[in-house]
Amino acid sequence: MVLKACVVQAATIGSDTAATIDKAVSLIIECGERGAELAVFPEAFIGGYPHGARFGAFFGGRTLEGRNEFSAYFESAIEVPSKETAALGTAAKNAGIFVTIGIIERDGGTLYCTALFFGRDGLLLGKHRKLMPTALERLCWGFGDGSTLSTVDTPWGRMGAVICWENYMPLTRTAMYGQGIALYCAPTADDRECWVSTMRHIALEGRCFVLSACQYLTRADFPAGFKNEVTDDPSEVLMRGGSLIVDPMGEVLVGPDYTGETILMAELDMRQIARGKFDFDVVGHYARPDVFRLEVDTRPTIAVDIRRKT
Repeated sequence: MVLKACVVQAATIGSDTAATIDKAVSLIIECGERGAELAVFPEAFIGGYPHGARFGAFFGGRTLEGRNEFSAYFESAIEVPSKETAALGTAAKNAGIFVTIGIIERDGGTLYCTALFFGRDGLLLGKHRKLMPTALERLCWGFGDGSTLSTVDTPWGRMGAVICWENYMPLTRTAMYGQGIALYCAPTADDRECWVSTMRHIALEGRCFVLSACQYLTRADFPAGFKNEVTDDPSEVLMRGGSLIVDPMGEVLVGPDYTGETILMAELDMRQIARGKFDFDVVGHYARPDVFRLEVDTRPTIAVDIRRKT
């Protein structure tokens, strides 16, 4: 079975969620028109990855300017489900493709870095919240829990997402391998050359296809009202992309691309998974459960559990 898949390398339209949704819809339709059956978008594509912002925070204090910046960022996030997720689902249905897309999710007073999964029928199949935000990400994003560390069914096998530096957490990867993941989506904001090595390692380790999408983001795409610690030059590149697709033997099928916004496509021969697991199955015949065993708590963790008497 062959799957035609693509990774979308594009930028959020800063401070304009509605326009970014429209852009995402257009890109999903374009992917379908080009014959793709699956599309993967970058981390935080809807809502934005505020590369260079610090929201006026420093040890021991915050500024009013920074609080106002965060308030604007909070308003740019979306709820799940919502009219915005419905628009993305409709686009997936019209294009007839599966979609994995990074968003900033608003839930109560907290934001989460989340990946959404849509079926080609337009249904929202599930979501994954980033377990461990990195460095200053912890200032503005909450922590996910094991309840969204899951995969969804596709005709080509199980699909799931591990976001950016979660991919450096060995036990997170193992939890995904244990679910038989075939299409390992890696929405990211990491545009370094060494990211390619990470993606190749994961493909080899999990004997799965790895699809990594990163934004190509300039200062002009950054929210206009936010202070940026990197540059104020609108032409300066904040994230240079580097999206790619890797097969289960660690071979790069397409990418990395650092040239600008683009859609990268590749044909995935799903038989490569079985070929690879012939001599290495990290959670099967190459495992040693008598020595090592991973337990994953998939229960949702909530701060307030109100149980009313009936």
